[in-house]
Amino acid sequence: MKRTLIVGASPNSDRYSFIATEMLQAYKHEVYPFGLRAGKIGSNVIELAWPAQQNFDTVTLYVGMQNQGVYVQQIIDLKPKRVIFNPGTENVAFANELVKNGIKPIEACTLVMLRTGQY
Repeated sequence: MKRTLIVGASPNSDRYSFIATEMLQAYKHEVYPFGLRAGKIGSNVIELAWPAQQNFDTVTLYVGMQNQGVYVQQIIDLKPKRVIFNPGTENVAFANELVKNGIKPIEACTLVMLRTGQY
């Protein structure tokens, strides 16, 4: 089980962050959906407060590069093992900061990683 922070979680069932949250749970991973709008994804409440706990294995991003700046240091401070840059969220400067802090950046799709056993 990999405790996962979903940054950019949305209550819109058409969004990949919604689908990823449900799929992560189906694969028995503990999820913390974090977003800017209140709502639910299945039985999970989308959290509007940044997590206080610092024991995430993975952070998976669903916010574009233009909106990531506020999260860079916050994610580094959580000290996850890895950060997944889903399609459309790629950010070389952010990835370089992660590497400098001993965190592995991965450009991939969380959904594909789950389905292919690479998660």
